Amino acid sequence: MKNNDLIELLLVEDNPNDAELALRAFRKNNIGNNVCWVKDGVEALDLIMCTGKYEGRNISNSPKLILLDLKLPKMKR
Repeated sequence: MKNNDLIELLLVEDNPNDAELALRAFRKNNIGNNVCWVKDGVEALDLIMCTGKYEGRNISNSPKLILLDLKLPKMKR
């Protein structure tokens, strides 16, 4: 990804197999344009806030859609 690329869809997924499955589904349905995959929430925040390795990226090019999976802790009864 180039620093100034427009990111329309941000996929936050720590499992490479699940990420590849999602990316394949996007491509199959012609949704593969401008997708960025990051492996965790910290990297996602860096991308959104243009910090860390994404420093210099144009902050006005925010993702239009962010997809992420969250694991919630089990509630005690």
